[in-house]
Amino acid sequence: MANAIGAAVPDAAAPAAASAGRVWVERLQLTDFRNYARLTLSVGPAPVVLTGANGSGKTNLLEALSLLTSGQGLRRAPYPELVRLGGASWAVAARLNSRLGAADIGTGLAAGLDAGARSGRLVRIDGEDQSGSGTLSDYVDMVWLTPAMDGLFTGPAAERRRFLDRLIACFQTGYRALLGQFDRAMQQRNRLLTDGVREGARFEGFERIMAETGVAIAASRVAAVSELAAAIALRRDGSHAAFPWAEIALAGTLEADLASRPAVDVEDDYVAALGRERERDRAAGRTLDGPHRSDLAVGHGPKEMPAKVCSTGEQKALLIGLILAHADLVARRGQGAAPILLLDEIAAHLDPLRRAALFEEIIALGSQAWLSGTEPEAFAALADRAQFYRVEEGRIRPLD
Repeated sequence: MANAIGAAVPDAAAPAAASAGRVWVERLQLTDFRNYARLTLSVGPAPVVLTGANGSGKTNLLEALSLLTSGQGLRRAPYPELVRLGGASWAVAARLNSRLGAADIGTGLAAGLDAGARSGRLVRIDGEDQSGSGTLSDYVDMVWLTPAMDGLFTGPAAERRRFLDRLIACFQTGYRALLGQFDRAMQQRNRLLTDGVREGARFEGFERIMAETGVAIAASRVAAVSELAAAIALRRDGSHAAFPWAEIALAGTLEADLASRPAVDVEDDYVAALGRERERDRAAGRTLDGPHRSDLAVGHGPKEMPAKVCSTGEQKALLIGLILAHADLVARRGQGAAPILLLDEIAAHLDPLRRAALFEEIIALGSQAWLSGTEPEAFAALADRAQFYRVEEGRIRPLD
């Protein structure tokens, strides 16, 4: 494990001009990860296309890449589940050209480590152990789109909150910690409620933490939605017509209060409301007010209709438009360094014109995008501008 995580690897050959000002994975190494026993893959900064049959390991490879940044990965799977059948540990290591320069990054699960919790993975940067995955966000931003997100607009509000929170985490160091602090305080309050505790003093500390972190979370979401809306507005022209612009807004009590009142007053009112509604929450078995109940409302701008009633193809195009607007925003904030895009089964529900338009946007953005699909023909518009690989049962080979 010590050799696999964050092991130094030789530089892959790539033109200096092509990599200047870009963030990209140069070499990827997997050990006992999902269906990969061993894998070493060296690539350039251009888009990478992975094709192969369903179940061959394309999504597993994208999931490994997603663990090179902070958070729980694109599937949010418990870390012990990532170990290959018959293995005792897993490791993902990469040579990364980052915002802070070239770095050897590694992460994994050590054999015998009790890591049932999602925070149990090890992280190493240039051979130095890190206290958690949060440091990785200093080096690389990643934005991903998976088939599981196709129901984002029709599914529960929790999925849209998670989508928005992942976008915010690209911009705000410590945002994930805020979410964790709020969740822990709320869980403690909920436990007191279900245990029948009625002494107010037992609740007050947790409720004050919930108010401080909850209002900070709501304020971050308000700012992020405003910035994302501005990025969407910049895309409302003919060159981006393949992906309709979205109308986005936050629906939540704290977010609404912050629009007209100082944050300190909103905090005080939220503390008072939590104290006032303990019996109601006790009957419900959970806390009913807070940022964990907010929603991201999305509409199809040109058609002036909610995204949830649009066709499957329109929803996919709206979602891609949101992802691209966010990538534009990340690039502007990073002095032109676009995030790495992970686009799983991206050709599904897209007609040839929209596929071609997406590929043109990726090239213009300058992102190292990793795209997967069953057949290479779906990516024909990238024929001379991308690196093509075939994935077969946990093995990978280049395609002409």
